[in-house]
This record gives sequence, C-alpha cells and structure tokens, in this order.
Amino acid sequence: MMALTHFDAEGRAHMVDVSDKAVTDRVAVAEGQVRMTAETLAHVTAGTAKKGDVLGVARIAGIMAAKKTSDLIPLCHPLPVTRVALDLEPDESLPGVRIRATVKTSGQTGVEMEALTAVSVAALTVYDMLKAVEKGMEIEAIRLVMKEGGKSGRFERT
Repeated sequence: MMALTHFDAEGRAHMVDVSDKAVTDRVAVAEGQVRMTAETLAHVTAGTAKKGDVLGVARIAGIMAAKKTSDLIPLCHPLPVTRVALDLEPDESLPGVRIRATVKTSGQTGVEMEALTAVSVAALTVYDMLKAVEKGMEIEAIRLVMKEGGKSGRFERT
C-alpha cells in the first residue's frame, strides 16, 4: 500500500515538498454530468433560461475555478496553468449536461485537482443557473478520466 503523501511522520497534514521533482508537461482530463428533466434541458438548448447562457456561464466558471484550485483545496500547490478547456454538451439521453475539462501545465506536480475542480464548479453553475426551474437536478459521476506526466506516468480510466 502506498503511503499518503500529505501527512508527515507524526500524522500531521502538510503540503508536499515538490522542489526536487522534475518540471514536466502535465495534462489531466475530468468529467461529470448534471442530470435534469427533459423540460429543464429544453431551457438549456433553447436558450430560454432566465439567468442567460447556461453553458457559456458554466464554461467560464469552470475555467476560473481551475485557476483558483489552490485557494479552494488546502494542500494543493498554486500552479502556472497553461490551458483550461471545458466542453459542456446537452445530452437528451440523460437527460442533462455532460461536462469535460482538460487542464495543462508544465510543472513539478499534476493538474488532476484543477480538472476535477473545473468540472465541479461548472456543474454547480449549471445547477445555479437552472435551480429556479428544477431543484431536483443531480450532479453525478465527477471523476478523473486521464492524467499524464510526472513520475507516475499515465493513468487512463478504462
């Protein structure tokens, strides 16, 4: 079993020292979804939500969240994020909105938390934009899909 890196020998939480790690290109992709009724999804696709462009606002919120991850997650390192891309797709088969975030950097630690934070905040923003229409929406399946770079190499969800 691997040791947890965010605890010192006495079991106290600490920020991991990455100063000896090599700077490498890193990328992470995360995904999630917001499930809602078909009637609520119709507001998204028709552009009739009272608060405005649901997908556009959620995309910007996700980008902003990725850049602020170290302010939200206590032991995350502030990183020079070089790319954040969010794809939000209405999906009538859910029904709902599928969200995918890709985050890149060149650094000494990965951007998995930034990608997961981007998806989470984008999903919360979709909820906020539509809560007047439906309070029973569900945010689901937020997960890391792929990460690449660093000592541990590539992870890809199968």
